[in-house]
Amino acid sequence: MQTAKIGTATFSRFILGSNPFSGFSHQGRERDREMVRYFTTARIKETLRQAEEAGITTIIARGDHHVVRLLMEYWDEGGKLQWSCQTCPEVGHPDRTVRKAAQVGAVACHIHGGYADHLFANGRIEELRPTVALARDLGLNIGVAGHNPATLRWVDENLDVDYYMASYYNPIPRKKDAEHRAGTDERYRDEDRRAMVETIATLSKPAIHYKVLAAGRNDPAEAFAFVARHLREGDAVCVGVYPAQKPGMVAEDVRLFEEALNGKA
Repeated sequence: MQTAKIGTATFSRFILGSNPFSGFSHQGRERDREMVRYFTTARIKETLRQAEEAGITTIIARGDHHVVRLLMEYWDEGGKLQWSCQTCPEVGHPDRTVRKAAQVGAVACHIHGGYADHLFANGRIEELRPTVALARDLGLNIGVAGHNPATLRWVDENLDVDYYMASYYNPIPRKKDAEHRAGTDERYRDEDRRAMVETIATLSKPAIHYKVLAAGRNDPAEAFAFVARHLREGDAVCVGVYPAQKPGMVAEDVRLFEEALNGKA
């Protein structure tokens, strides 16, 4: 597995995402409930072990109480994946998640993309500055996520961060609410994907490409081929999985990603 340097940390270039573990399917309330029921603690830990076997070294997961408890059990049982944390608007101010991430042992933490987009849309994005400083003081590699390319361009020009989480799609407006709401009508447009990769090409720090499968709407082979064409040296990709649909999904996605990278060479 190829690796990427993110600040002072080294990530596998394919990073395991975790939205499905918490029932964030982006496919409607019924699929959300299916994921919550499927992903028992035992099944999540089995998925993490499959990721290790596939050569993945890093998981990006929310800093909520469910994830923290799960990861502590997983590590106590010998689990090896390192944790890159995402802040959670429902937990409160992102500083709370940053402190928890540092306490539990995350190697990095990024500010939730909906939250950053919400601040940008309302002319309040300067509010990110103290959180970035806090993460630095606590020894974390710090990033900012965004679905809106303009959010990431502003951060790149104004804040000292280590990486970006760059969503290929901008499916819902964020002006009124930072959080994703189940059942919201979501749009996945090719023009959003093109706009984001054009912005990624201009960013001064590594980008972790995410939502590349459009929450299961894109053909995986096509999606990873697109990623491979636009992945810069030092960039990585983050992908969540739902093995209930296809056992062995982790290994298959890694294979498709690595084949796409090799085909690019």
